[in-house]
Amino acid sequence: MRPSTVVVRPAPGKSHAIVRLGGITVPAAIGRSGRTILKREGDGATPIASMRLISGFRRGERNGRLVTPLALRRIRPDMLWCDQPDNASYNRLVRGPFNASHEEMRRSDGLYDICLVMDWNISCRARHRGSAIFFHLIRPGYEPTAGCVAVSLRDMRRLLPHLRKGTIVRVL
Repeated sequence: MRPSTVVVRPAPGKSHAIVRLGGITVPAAIGRSGRTILKREGDGATPIASMRLISGFRRGERNGRLVTPLALRRIRPDMLWCDQPDNASYNRLVRGPFNASHEEMRRSDGLYDICLVMDWNISCRARHRGSAIFFHLIRPGYEPTAGCVAVSLRDMRRLLPHLRKGTIVRVL
């Protein structure tokens, strides 16, 4: 079976986008600096690229049952994502305590309650090319992300049944 493709198109406004998968079209937020073909760590831009979905994470105590063929790991309090370019674990899931710069996967703001990992700078890592580029839940008011693609919980639930390992997320 050929993997489906999620297309992320720019919308009016630097950090707004439209996500389309088959007959589903939903609004989204992207990086505060818009999109770029020259992604760098900390630039706040979403990479213009085709990225495979690798896996995902979910808060087990939130959002109830999720219907998806994509493997979703339950987020534990010690799960972190290394975003320090000179660390050997750069752009990898790590366990706390962890002294290098990192993001907490179990966020209090709920953005990663459903968090899908896209293969940006993971299978072929390069220092400073960007880390933690996820497809996750959105902030109220569709505020920009730090470089990820974000949609509402309602829209994520609509998309999840169609997403599997290998699904392409193509940011135009």
